[in-house]
Amino acid sequence: MSIIRKLSVGSDYKDAMHYIVGQSVLGNSHHIHLIRLDLDTWTYKTWIESDKGEIFLWKETPHAHASVEFDINF
Repeated sequence: MSIIRKLSVGSDYKDAMHYIVGQSVLGNSHHIHLIRLDLDTWTYKTWIESDKGEIFLWKETPHAHASVEFDINF
């Protein structure tokens, strides 16, 4: 399974919204825990983790106009 490291949403990569695993969000109270492609709905789902360790579904992004970077370990 390929692990998504970064999701960029928008038709122009330079001006797109970028979501990176580990990035702080919501006023630094949460960080991005996981980004995964849901093959049933063809949407990217972004999960966040609170400072208390609770994990929540935060965003669901349509597959169109999305650029994906995978985590590559050498």
